[in-house]
Amino acid sequence: MEEEFDKKVINIFSRHNNDLPPVDEEKIKFFAGFNYVKIKRDKNGKKFVKENLLEYADSCHYIVRVMREMDGETVLYNYDIKNEDLPRFMKAFENNTLNGVIIEIDKYFPEDLA
Repeated sequence: MEEEFDKKVINIFSRHNNDLPPVDEEKIKFFAGFNYVKIKRDKNGKKFVKENLLEYADSCHYIVRVMREMDGETVLYNYDIKNEDLPRFMKAFENNTLNGVIIEIDKYFPEDLA
């Protein structure tokens, strides 16, 4: 989405991790083994539009950097993963079809490259 929006969410987690009191209604919750923050409105106070979010998700790609040991050397594999394929990619790690250590997941938009 937007960098400013990402910073807000990161700040909420940071405040929580540093035991600072939450601001407004921003509360960290825990489910399925993970902390999360539910955001109901965008930075302008408007409700999210499902179609816009789906269009945004459809345009996202991820570079997933995976560290592996090969022939006594540490190497990085860089996978280009479409948003729709990310769950399948992660499942391949869970099933040990793919192995290594995920070092980074970086979001990008292919149209930004040219």
